[in-house]
Amino acid sequence: MADSPGDDRTLRGDATPLPDSAAHHINIADAEAQFNELERVLSIRSQQAASDHTDKPSKEGDLEAGEKGEEPFDLRAYLSSSNDAHQKAGIAHKHVGVTWENLQVDVVGGIGHKIYVKTFGQDALGFWLYPFRLMHSVLQTAIPALRPDLPLSTILHPSSGLVKPGEMCLVLGCPGSGCTTFLKAIANDRQDYARVAGDIRYAGIDAHEMAKYYKGEVVYNEEDDRHIATLTVAQTLGFALSLKTPGPKGRLPGMSRKEFDQTVRDTLLRMLNISHTANTYVGDEFVRGVSGGERKRVSIAEMMATRAHVLCFDNSTRGLDASTALDFIKAMRVMTDLLGQTTFATLYQAGESIYELFDKVIVLDKGRQVYFGPPSEARAYFEGLGFKSLPRQSTADYLTGCTDPNERQFAPGRSEADVPTTPEQLEQAFQQSRFAAQMREDLAEYKQQMEIDKSDQEEFRKAVLSDKKRGVSKKSPYTLGFTGQVRALVIRQFQMRLQDRFQLVTSYSLSTILALVIGAAYYNLQPTSQGAFTRGSVIFAGLLTCALDTFGEMPVQMLGRPILRKQTGYALYRPAAVAIANTLSDIPFSAVRIFVYNIIIYFMSNLSRTAGGFFTYHLFIYTSFLTMQGFFRTFGVMCTNFDSAFRLAVFFIPNMILYAGYMIPVFQMKRWLFWIYYINPVAYAWVGCMENEFMRISFTCDGSSIVPRNPPGVNKYFNGLGPNQICTLFGAVPGQDIVSGRNYVNIGYGLNVSDLWRRNFLVLVGFFLLFQLTQVLLIEYFPQYGGGSAVTIFAPEDSDTKKRNARLQERKAARKGKSAEEAESQVSEKEQGEKEQGMTRRFDGKPFTWEKVNYHVPVPGGVRRLLHDVYGYVKPGTMTALMGASGAGKTTCLDVLAQRKNIGVVSGTLLLDGKPLKLDFARKTAYAEQMDVHEGSSTVREAMRFSAYLRQPPDISKEEKDQYVEDMIEVLELQDLADALVASLGVEARKRLTIGVELASRPSLLFLDEPTSGLDGQSAWNLVRFLRKLADNGQAILCTIHQPSSLLIQSFDKLLLLERGGETVYFGDIGPDCYILREYFARHGAHCPPNVNPAEFMLDAIGAGLTPRIGDRDWKDHWLDSPEYQSVLKEIEKIKHNTSSDDSQQQQLTMYATPFWTQLRWVVYRNNLKLWRSPDYVFSRLFVHAFISLFVSLSFLQLGNSLRDLQYRVFGIFWATILPAIVMGQLEPMWILSRRIFIREASSRVYSPYVFAIGQLVGEMPYSLLCAVVYWVLMVYPMGFGDGTAGVGGTFFQLLVVIFVELFGVTLGQFIGAISPSMQVAPLFNPFIILVLSTFCGVTITYPTLPNYWRWLYQLTPYTRLMSAMISTELHGLSITCKPDELVPFNPPDGQTCMEYAKEFIQGFGGYLNNPNATSNCLYCQYEVGDQFFLPLNIRYENRWRDVWILFAYAVFNIFATIVASRFLRYAKR
Repeated sequence: MADSPGDDRTLRGDATPLPDSAAHHINIADAEAQFNELERVLSIRSQQAASDHTDKPSKEGDLEAGEKGEEPFDLRAYLSSSNDAHQKAGIAHKHVGVTWENLQVDVVGGIGHKIYVKTFGQDALGFWLYPFRLMHSVLQTAIPALRPDLPLSTILHPSSGLVKPGEMCLVLGCPGSGCTTFLKAIANDRQDYARVAGDIRYAGIDAHEMAKYYKGEVVYNEEDDRHIATLTVAQTLGFALSLKTPGPKGRLPGMSRKEFDQTVRDTLLRMLNISHTANTYVGDEFVRGVSGGERKRVSIAEMMATRAHVLCFDNSTRGLDASTALDFIKAMRVMTDLLGQTTFATLYQAGESIYELFDKVIVLDKGRQVYFGPPSEARAYFEGLGFKSLPRQSTADYLTGCTDPNERQFAPGRSEADVPTTPEQLEQAFQQSRFAAQMREDLAEYKQQMEIDKSDQEEFRKAVLSDKKRGVSKKSPYTLGFTGQVRALVIRQFQMRLQDRFQLVTSYSLSTILALVIGAAYYNLQPTSQGAFTRGSVIFAGLLTCALDTFGEMPVQMLGRPILRKQTGYALYRPAAVAIANTLSDIPFSAVRIFVYNIIIYFMSNLSRTAGGFFTYHLFIYTSFLTMQGFFRTFGVMCTNFDSAFRLAVFFIPNMILYAGYMIPVFQMKRWLFWIYYINPVAYAWVGCMENEFMRISFTCDGSSIVPRNPPGVNKYFNGLGPNQICTLFGAVPGQDIVSGRNYVNIGYGLNVSDLWRRNFLVLVGFFLLFQLTQVLLIEYFPQYGGGSAVTIFAPEDSDTKKRNARLQERKAARKGKSAEEAESQVSEKEQGEKEQGMTRRFDGKPFTWEKVNYHVPVPGGVRRLLHDVYGYVKPGTMTALMGASGAGKTTCLDVLAQRKNIGVVSGTLLLDGKPLKLDFARKTAYAEQMDVHEGSSTVREAMRFSAYLRQPPDISKEEKDQYVEDMIEVLELQDLADALVASLGVEARKRLTIGVELASRPSLLFLDEPTSGLDGQSAWNLVRFLRKLADNGQAILCTIHQPSSLLIQSFDKLLLLERGGETVYFGDIGPDCYILREYFARHGAHCPPNVNPAEFMLDAIGAGLTPRIGDRDWKDHWLDSPEYQSVLKEIEKIKHNTSSDDSQQQQLTMYATPFWTQLRWVVYRNNLKLWRSPDYVFSRLFVHAFISLFVSLSFLQLGNSLRDLQYRVFGIFWATILPAIVMGQLEPMWILSRRIFIREASSRVYSPYVFAIGQLVGEMPYSLLCAVVYWVLMVYPMGFGDGTAGVGGTFFQLLVVIFVELFGVTLGQFIGAISPSMQVAPLFNPFIILVLSTFCGVTITYPTLPNYWRWLYQLTPYTRLMSAMISTELHGLSITCKPDELVPFNPPDGQTCMEYAKEFIQGFGGYLNNPNATSNCLYCQYEVGDQFFLPLNIRYENRWRDVWILFAYAVFNIFATIVASRFLRYAKR
C-alpha cells in the first residue's frame, strides 16, 4: 500500500458503515458491505499513491521508512474475478468445517510437578550410572510390568464445538489458560503433548487421515517470528509459493507457475501493506532488517502463501499497531468469507472493532471451556453470571478479566459466594447454559449433515488432488514432488550463500591462506630420501585440514531447526529434501574453493607434476571433503544439541587421525584396534592420495638415510651411497641409490598401488553415499527439532529463597478474590512500613527535554532521514506515550533519546535536569527493550537481583535491594516463577522480567519499548497500572505503545504521536477520556465517535494503516501551525530555566554505579552458576579430554624403550596440541552468546567490558583445571611416562605444561570470540590458527629441515615451547634399546671391525652398535639415549622452565588482548 495519506474519508467512514455488531453470523449483505469498503479503501489509497508519488522504489528498504509509489491495486476485482474464473475453469473449492468433541490434551508431569535444572555434578554422576540405567531400561522394555506410569496432567479439559467454512472463531483466555494448546490441537500439531484425546474432524475427515494425506491444509502460525534472517521478504514468500503453486489443474488455463507466484506474492504484500519491504532482509534480533511489526506480517504472509483452508493464528497481531491489526483482521474476514476458509485466532488486547469481526468466541480458563457462542452475547452472558463490566472496557478484555481472580469485579450485591469463580464452576455454569445446549445441537446436526452430504469433503479431496503437480502421488500431502522440493530448497540455499558475502569471502580467503601456509611449509619437496616422509606429511596435512574443516557443519545444522519444523508443518517440503538440497547447493561453492586449495598445495609442494596425478589427487581430496561433510552433518541432524554432537564427533575424530595409516602403519597397530583403520573414510582418502603420488615417482637415497655417513669435518665415508653403506629408506635395494615409490609405500606402509581405484576410491564413494543416506533417514524419520514443548524449568530452592517464596505466596493468597484496592488496604502495618522503605520509596525523577532532534542513517546511495525536528519533554511524576504506525520511527526515536544508537548521525539538544547529558546518563536511566535478551540460566529472582546489586547505588544495603526485588516480583505477578529459569519462560513472563530487570535499578528516567506487546489485555492493564504507580511516586516514564485500549491510553499524561518519516503529529496532554486529544483532532476535521477507541481513531485519522487520512493537509503541518506546538516550546524553555543550577553538592561522576570489585564479584558469581547449570557444555569438554587422552593412550599402551616407542612417545605428547582446538571450538559460541547479553547490559552501564572479559575467564578456570588434570592422568600413566632421568618429578612438570596449554586454549578461544562478529565466523579462524601452530612447532617438519624463511615462525609458535618442554622432560636420560627389526645392518670393509669402521659416524651422530667387534653384518641403532633424538631438533632440557613460562606468557597476552577487544569490538549496530 502507499504510505502517504490519501483520501478524505475514514475507514469507519461516512459512506459505508461497518456490519452491525449485534449480528454474529456474517450474512451476504454484511460481508459485501465490508468487502466493498475495504476494496474501496485499497483502491483509492493505491490510485492516489500512484498519482501522488513518483519516487523510485528503493532497492534497500529500511526499518523505519517505506517506499512510496506503487501500482494501483483493486482487491475486489482481484479476489472476485479470480473466484469467478476458478469456478468457470471448474477448479474445485476447499470448504473445511472443523468439529471437535471432548477434546482433551495431557502433558507429562503431575499437578504441582516441577522439572529442575540439571547441573554439572548430576551429569558427571549420571555418566557413571549410565550402564545401570541402560540395563534398567532394557529390563523395562523386556518386562512391561516394570515400566513406570508417567504422571500426566490435563492442560486442556474436554471441550466441544464447531466452526463452519467461512466462519472466524476468536479464542480468549489469560496467559496459561490453554489458548495456544487449543490452537495446536485444532491445527493437528500434536508432537509436544503426551496425549490428545477426543474427536476432531475436518469436513468429516478424522485427524489421523488429515495429518497423513492433507497435512498442509491445516496450519498453525506461532507467536514467535522465525525466519532466515539473511533472505529478503520477497525471497521468503517466493520460496513458500514455489512449493505451494498448484499444478495445471489447479491454476487458471494459460497461467504459468511464474505468473501465479508473482500475482499471489504481490497480492499478499499489498494486502498486508509491506510492499515497500520486498527487497529488505527479514532480519532478526541481530541482523538489521524489517521492523518488528513488519516481520510479524511476513510470518502471516508466509502462512497465507500455503493456501491452507483451516488457519490458526496464535497472537498474530503482536507488535502491530491498532490500525494495522484491524486492517489485517478485516483482510482475514474478507478472505474467510469469499474463499470459505475456517479461521481460528487468539488475540491479546483485541479492540472492539476487531472483536466484532468474529462469528464465534471461545473463552478458556485454566484449560476449561467457560463460554462458546456468538461474540455479541458473550458480555451479557458473563454479566448475567454476576460479573461487573467497566466503562470503555473492550468486550475481549472484559471476558478474559472475568477469568482473572485479581481483576474481576462482581456486580453490586453479588460476591464470590453466589457467582461461579473457579474454572470448574464457570465450566459447569456454561454446560448448563442455553449456549452449550445450542452448541451440542449444532454439532450433532452438522456431523449428521457431514455423514449424509459428503459434497464438501469430496470437493476438498478433488481440490487438493488438482493442486498437485503432475507425477506427485495421490497419497502425498505435498503439492510438489520430491525433486521439485529439492530444486526450490537448492535455490533458497544459493540465495542465502550469495547474500552472506562475509561468510563467502571469509571461507574462500581462509581456505586459500591455509593452502598457502601448507604449500609454503612443504615448499618444493625434492625426490630425495629427505622428501619421502615429508611427502606423506603434506598429503596428510592437506587432507586432514580439508576434512576437519567440515566440523563447522554441526552447529549450522542445528541453527535452522525451528524454521525446518515450521515449514515441514506447513507441508512445504519433506525434511529429507533439506539434506539433499544442502549437499547439492554446497557443491558449486565448495568445489571451486577446494580446487583452488588443492592447486596451491599440490604445485607449491612439488608433488608429481602430471595432469593425471593432480586430478586424481583432487578427486580423492574433494570426495573425502564431501564424505566428511556428510559425516558431521549426520551428527548435526541426529543430536539434540551441539554439545552432545560435539561429544559424539570427538569420539571419532582422534580415531580417524590416529588410524589413517600415517602415524601408525596398519601392520603396527594394536591387534585389538586395527579394525578401526578399515572403517575410517580418512584412511581410504589418505591411502589413495599416497598411492597416486608414489606410483609416479622414485627417490634418490642421500643424506640422513645413508649409514654410516660423514659427520661435519670428517671425510672418511663415500659421499653418495658407497659399497659399504646402506640406505635406510623403506623399499631400498642394497647397492642401488634409486628407491621406487611403489616399493617405499608397500614396505613402509603396507600399501598396494593397484588398490587405488578398485578399493580406495570405491569405498570412499560408498562412504559418501552412506552418509547422505543416514542424513536423509535421520531427518525424515527421527527429526530433532529442539525447543520442544514449553516446559518451565526451576532451580532448586535454598533456605533463603524458600522463606521468600512462602512470603510471596502468603501475600498472593491474601489478595486472592479481592480487588487490588481491597488487598492493598488489608496489608498489615508492618508490611506497609516495609513497602514505604522498599518499592514506594520516592523516586529521584529528573525532567528530560529534547529539541530539534533529527536522525540520519546511511543507506546505499546516500543517507535517509528517520526523525525530523522532534520536540518534547518528560517530567517526573508523568507518563508519556510514544505512538505511531508500524515503521513510523517509534523505536528509533526511543533509541535516539535513550542514547542507544551507534550508527547514523543524531542532531538536536537533549537535556536531563536542564544540563547536557553526562557520563552517568545511561546508568541513571533504564531502557526496557522490545527484544527480551537475558542470561537464560539465571532464575527470575537472580536476574533481577543481579540488576539491583550492580545498578543501585552501593550505599543501599543488600537486604534492602533484596526486599525491593521481592516487591518487584509481586508487582509483576511473577511469584510462581521466581525460581524459574529465564530460558524456559514464555513470551509474556519474559516481557515482565525485562521490565523488572530495568526497574530493579531504580532509574531517574524510564524508557520502555512496547512493554505491553505480547501481553493479554489484563496483563497489559496491570502493567500500565503499575507504571502509573511508579509515576505517582516521582518516576519519569516515556514508553512506546501498540494497540492501547481506551482505558490504557487514559493512564498516560502525555502523548507524542509520530507519522511516517519521523514527523511529529501531536505532543501534549491526553486528558480524562482523551478529551484534550479528541478536541485537537476535532478542530482539524477528525471527529472521534463516542463508541470508538480514541487511540485507534487517531491512527486512522493520520492515515497510519490502510486508511486514507482525514483532510487534505498533512497532519505534521497542522501541528507546526498549532498553538499547542508553541506552548511545547515555551514549556521546554521554562523547564530549562527552572532546573537546579546549584552544583554545590557535586558528586564525582562515575560511569558505573558500583566499584570494579563489586562488579567482578557478581559477574563471576553469575558465570559460575551458568556453567554449573550447563552440564552439556562443561561435561562435554571433560568427556572429550578424557576420551582423547584415553584413546591415544590405548593405542600407545605401556611404551617401552625401542626406537619405535621413542617415536610414539613424541606422537603421544604431540596430541596435547589438540587441546586448544577442542576448547576453542566449544568456547567461541558460548562467548558470543554471552556477549549478546553483555551488549544489552553494557548499554545500561551495568558493568564494564573489562569485568565481562575477566569474569568469563575466571568462570572457565575451575573446569579447565579439572580437564587438564584428567587429560594428564590418562596420558602419563597408561603410556608409561617418567622412565627418563626426570622421573616422577618430570611427570608432575608435564601436568604444569598441560594446565598452561589448557589455559592458552581457553584464552585464545575467548580472544577469537571477542574479535568475531558472529558464531558462523568464529570457527573459520580455528583451522588456520591450529594448522600454523602445529605445523611449525618442529614435529611434522623438524627444525633442521625447516626452510630458513620459516624459522621465525618456529620461534614465535607457542606450541614450540609446549613440545620442547614436554619432549625434553620425557626423553632426557631415557635409554634406548632397538628391537631386532629396528637395527640397521651394514658390512664394514674387509679387515675392519664394525666399531673401527663406524666410530667417527657414531661419535658425530650418536646411537650405538649392537655388535661393535663383529667384522660383518654390523647392527646399528640410531639412538642410545633420548637426548640424542631431541638435541639436533633445537630442544634443550635445561630450557624447559623457560619454555613453560613463555607458554604461560602467551596465555597472559591473550587475556589482555581479549579485554581490549571486549572494550572496542561490540558488533552491535543499531
